[in-house]
Amino acid sequence: MLVQHVIACDNPAAAKRYNRSMTLPAAPFFRVTSALVFLVCAGLLGYAYWLQFREFLDPCPLCIFQRLAFVGIGVAALIGVLHSPRGFGRKVYAGLTMLAAALGVAVAGRHIWIQSLPPDRVPECGPGLEFMLQNLPLADALSKALAGSGECASVDWTFWGLSMPWWALFWYLALGALMVKAAWRRI
Repeated sequence: MLVQHVIACDNPAAAKRYNRSMTLPAAPFFRVTSALVFLVCAGLLGYAYWLQFREFLDPCPLCIFQRLAFVGIGVAALIGVLHSPRGFGRKVYAGLTMLAAALGVAVAGRHIWIQSLPPDRVPECGPGLEFMLQNLPLADALSKALAGSGECASVDWTFWGLSMPWWALFWYLALGALMVKAAWRRI
């Protein structure tokens, strides 16, 4: 909503110029939403690092890729806050956010599937992501990491009965939808 101070004078062109210069925009929804999305991503990543370094809950390779998706969402949202685009620019930032969220949804979905497998169908534990990245070609390391391993099947943390990949899936969908809503809003 715009707040205008209307000045009446004998010269309509001067009054129009003055009235246009006195138009004060309300809080831009896209910028506020982008800031909120960035802060949520920072909070989620902060909590993940707290679990890793203070509670000694080591992330599996799929968890690390999910963190990277949150980094992508957060960076796109932060750039959206700093740039504060209009029109098509908002849709570009929403598209980048949705791309990172879609990648996160795919990885979280794979992680949830691995966690739901019966114990006899769980893949065997393999080397860690760091070892694979150092000793294998990048394409091979990524394909092996995204395939998941036995360590990805363990559920070490739950909240309200849902494991971490379920919560990550929820946040990818919520943050992506929020950015799309903000991009198509007029203010």
